[in-house]
Amino acid sequence: MGDRILGSLRRLDDGRGAVRMADVYDIDLADLWSAVSDAARLARWVAAVEGDLRVGGSIRARFTSAWEGLGRIDVCDPPRRLVVTWEPGTSDETIQEAALTPMGGRTRLVVEERGIPLGEIAAHAAGWQAHLEDLRAHLAGQRPGAWIVRVGQLKPAYQPLADELR
Repeated sequence: MGDRILGSLRRLDDGRGAVRMADVYDIDLADLWSAVSDAARLARWVAAVEGDLRVGGSIRARFTSAWEGLGRIDVCDPPRRLVVTWEPGTSDETIQEAALTPMGGRTRLVVEERGIPLGEIAAHAAGWQAHLEDLRAHLAGQRPGAWIVRVGQLKPAYQPLADELR
């Protein structure tokens, strides 16, 4: 795992923030798409998801972070792009997008979540990096790490980036 930072942060025009994570995985596009879109596989590394798993459908997710909430699938363009709005229509609404790009036998994954309060953005960045590290473990046939411990290790590296946004 190490200290490699996968993410970047930015301030949005509405005063909220966005976290963007990017990494390359040693699997093909179809397999990575399955890992980020199939409910059974999602439950192994990031969240238990249930509900109407189609565009426009309402879903409920319980993340390994302990966050639980409602979402709406806005875009599902297999095997390249998935967009979900979490807590739609509320003051806590965020938009999460996953974009996959093939690179030979490898696949690049970019996950971005937009609409995060700036005071929470360092924790979100650390959390998303921990999730992507858990994805890497899942793809290698390993169990995910201790998510909350890893977030605590990563948050200090993201805090200076978050402070620059204020």
